[in-house]
Amino acid sequence: MNTAVTAGVGLVPILTQTIGTAVSSVVVSNAFSTTYDNYKILITGGVASTDNGINLKMGATTTGYYAGRLRVLYSAGTLSQETDNNAASWTNIGYGNTNSLHANFELLNPFKTQQTNMTNIAAENATNARATMTSGWLNNSTSYTDFTLTPSGGTLTGGTIRVYGYKN
Repeated sequence: MNTAVTAGVGLVPILTQTIGTAVSSVVVSNAFSTTYDNYKILITGGVASTDNGINLKMGATTTGYYAGRLRVLYSAGTLSQETDNNAASWTNIGYGNTNSLHANFELLNPFKTQQTNMTNIAAENATNARATMTSGWLNNSTSYTDFTLTPSGGTLTGGTIRVYGYKN
């Protein structure tokens, strides 16, 4: 018998939050605590008012976000690179348009008083869209309990945000 399975190692649901109607940002409170070091966040369902990326901000921090992003254009297979260099948030951690809204990212150590790391894989669902992989870090050692999601343009409607903790 696998002792890791019997010990309950794995993802544990922390919270579920529904996104409102035509909102320009969504704050997810009380998402992180001492119980877990690392988290997985999923956004599914819902729509955006226009094609856009979803940006991620930790607590009230508006500086010090660094990330590297590789993007592959579906139609041509061409690769591009982008960065967040001391940005106000991590950009394009998810995507939305008038047909869908989605994100899949992980945060390492957001509650600990050390640097928070982020990774994500995202898919744009549109003609001439791209697949994206990003990793980054936040240049501070602040302990966070909440995060904010903001579309790069327009608004978000509906959908569900699910936060899971990786059991220590």
